[in-house]
Amino acid sequence: MAVQNGKDLLIKVDMVGNGTFQTLAGLRSQRLSLNAEQVDVTNLDSAGGWRELLAGAGVKSASISGSGVFRDAATDARARQIFFDGDMPDFQVIVPGFGTIEGPFQITSIDYAGSHNGEATYEVSLASAGELTFVAL
Repeated sequence: MAVQNGKDLLIKVDMVGNGTFQTLAGLRSQRLSLNAEQVDVTNLDSAGGWRELLAGAGVKSASISGSGVFRDAATDARARQIFFDGDMPDFQVIVPGFGTIEGPFQITSIDYAGSHNGEATYEVSLASAGELTFVAL
């Protein structure tokens, strides 16, 4: 597999709830974390005393984070509205050379920052709020 360009990792939000996705504006860095909770079933009969895990058990979750330049674009307004309304619309994460992950996410934080001689920036964090789907490239 060839080296992938970081700018091709995209976070997209469903703008009106009908599957119309747009990339969150101004992001300079993005991160996707996939997690699976472990269920330890180790017991006295476990071979050599090694830990055993229960396959297919536990809670799966994903988190998304990103940071960039505040642009006050339509997607910025949509993210703010999602946060204040407590909505959990679908988001997409496009991972270059891998595929697309899609499903409901809750925006758990939005941080804005700026200095007197620099640009206004923002950071956003999201947590999965339901089943996610994956479509490979």
